[in-house]
Amino acid sequence: TEVPMTPPFIRGVINLRGAVVPVVDLAVRFERQPRETTKRTCIVIIEVDTPKGRQDMGIVVDSVSEVLEIPAADIEQAPEFGSRIRNDFIAGMGKVEGRFVVLLNVDRILSLEEVAVLDKLGQP
Repeated sequence: TEVPMTPPFIRGVINLRGAVVPVVDLAVRFERQPRETTKRTCIVIIEVDTPKGRQDMGIVVDSVSEVLEIPAADIEQAPEFGSRIRNDFIAGMGKVEGRFVVLLNVDRILSLEEVAVLDKLGQP
């Protein structure tokens, strides 16, 4: 369900087992063009810390191919890209079958103001 007067990266809310859960489009949040919704588009449910406690949040992703647990030994720190490029939302770089995957710090993806908007959406 779309919610009027919310930031463009908030797609709306869904009903998850009776709870109102805000849904964020990460492509738009990271200042990219929104992707077309396809059969493979999914909403991944995550928990984020808000000033009022933990809250479920949906993240729109292009697709999900597998869910992995990456051993700590296979996770490296986020590289420095220079002072003009933000990397505070990157928790690290995981090595999976010889390739790197970016691990997001979900608690840092949104600013405090944006979390407040999501917190209001999740309240009954």
